[in-house]
Amino acid sequence: MSNLPTRTIKAGIMYFALVFGTGFVLGSIRVPFLVPRLGERVAELIEMPLMFVVVLVSARFITKHFNLPANVLARLGAGFLALGLLVAAEVLLAVVLQDRTLGEFVASRDPVSGIVYLAMLALFAVMPLVLARVGSASHV
Repeated sequence: MSNLPTRTIKAGIMYFALVFGTGFVLGSIRVPFLVPRLGERVAELIEMPLMFVVVLVSARFITKHFNLPANVLARLGAGFLALGLLVAAEVLLAVVLQDRTLGEFVASRDPVSGIVYLAMLALFAVMPLVLARVGSASHV
């Protein structure tokens, strides 16, 4: 298999693609069907547990598929690359497709679901490392 930096980059790109793709599909269900009935906050909060499972499964997949060692640099490298790509994609979509400025995009976030979203982003970035730590603790 390729060297570790290449595997880490490939893992980060795949991690982004899996989570962003699933989030895009869920968003295309949430926005037209749940938001009008339940409101933005409740609709986003309903989606969060599903996205948590997607993050968990995707992180587990990329760490095994790309054979990432349980070290901090490889795991956080993949996670933070994926996070950077995810944030860039979301901002790009907001600015291009929704014709918003970056400030309007940030200001439009619901204060409650927005905080949960930020926590999910942090968890998304560190999940490959968390899985390494949890995995090593279960082997003790």
